[in-house]
Amino acid sequence: MRHFSLIKIMKLYTEKKFDTYVSEYKEIITREVNSQTDSYILNVNIEEFTTYLLSKYLLDIPEILLEEVYADSIEKNVSGHDFPKHDFMLIDPGKTFRKEVIIFHIPYKGNVNLLQLVPNPYTLMSYEVNINIKEKCFLIEIIKFYPEPEKIKNQYNKEIQNLLCNYENIRKNCESFNLGLETFIRANIESRKQQVLQKNNLLASLGVKIIKKDDIPNTFSVSKPLLREKINLKPIVNEDGFKPEPALDENSYRQILKIINDVGKNFERMPSTYKGKSEEDIRDHILLILDPNFELGSAGGETFNKIGKTDISLRYDSSVVFIAECKYWKGEKSFLKTIDQLLGYLTWRNSKVAIINFVQNNEFSEILSKLNTITNKHPNFQKELQLTDETWFNYKFNLNDDKNRIIDLAVISFHLPKKNGA
Repeated sequence: MRHFSLIKIMKLYTEKKFDTYVSEYKEIITREVNSQTDSYILNVNIEEFTTYLLSKYLLDIPEILLEEVYADSIEKNVSGHDFPKHDFMLIDPGKTFRKEVIIFHIPYKGNVNLLQLVPNPYTLMSYEVNINIKEKCFLIEIIKFYPEPEKIKNQYNKEIQNLLCNYENIRKNCESFNLGLETFIRANIESRKQQVLQKNNLLASLGVKIIKKDDIPNTFSVSKPLLREKINLKPIVNEDGFKPEPALDENSYRQILKIINDVGKNFERMPSTYKGKSEEDIRDHILLILDPNFELGSAGGETFNKIGKTDISLRYDSSVVFIAECKYWKGEKSFLKTIDQLLGYLTWRNSKVAIINFVQNNEFSEILSKLNTITNKHPNFQKELQLTDETWFNYKFNLNDDKNRIIDLAVISFHLPKKNGA
């Protein structure tokens, strides 16, 4: 039994332009971000809030399921005016005639209302179709004027051609919008957060400079890092009064990691520099290069921070802005314990950290291939980022006591076999 109250007429490809629709749609998303309280924006996990809004606002792209079409038939009263005039000469076209009507049910899924939009580009054509809302089907009715099945099939194909005239363009528009939506949402959240920070006068420059000195002895042949520009420290907001604290910006963090990576590559080329050395000894070699590169701050070994001591830290006044752990690879369990140890040193202000991973095993490539899988097992793991190179992995983690406090963790591995040439 057909419930006619559930059937409506829909005009496809004739309403608002798609570009206008998504422009208004983006304004709705921006308003939702801006409607959150300052405290919420400052303390929310940006990745989780982005994921939430993405799931809420992704366009549910309509899909017409032609492979699932089915048909039935009913009898209806058909006006003589609807008969094909070139084949039927009716004496009284005002009369109605009982005729069989074939009804094709074309299932769809997704937000079918998006098919009312005018895509870009578009074919200058519209189409009016009945929709069964309950069944989620388009209904194409073809009156059986002729006994030949081929004529009914030809008419059906014409209707399908009209139904699909702008369908692919709408789908491509939706797919393109969805691809850019995560970036748009994250940018809105970050922009709002910066506005709140500025409103609370938290963007005062903290004046930390990292400068490459000209008189550093070249202990190793390390390419000179470009560290002449000033590091702008971004304040991180504490829930208690939103006090600004120093933290390395992304560019400075990358510059520090590059120095460490360059030193490690030299270790690999010069086995005599690490042979028989402990983690602390190798750490000291790295410090020989790191320490002279910084002014108004210093790199120091065994610096205490919160609950333990770290192998390498960079301090600004009384605040540690970078922490790294130097460790020999001793398997999965030991590696995950190193992450625990590193997280244990951190307070919310320490957002840039690294593990310097010395691998003595001959199966270096095998260990690298497993490193992502192992790291993902840690309960504080948030997200895997793009590789810097094949031995330099980047991740997002959350702190032990607050999943909304996100830190950057780099894992840089070096192959330092016990025997030369192993």
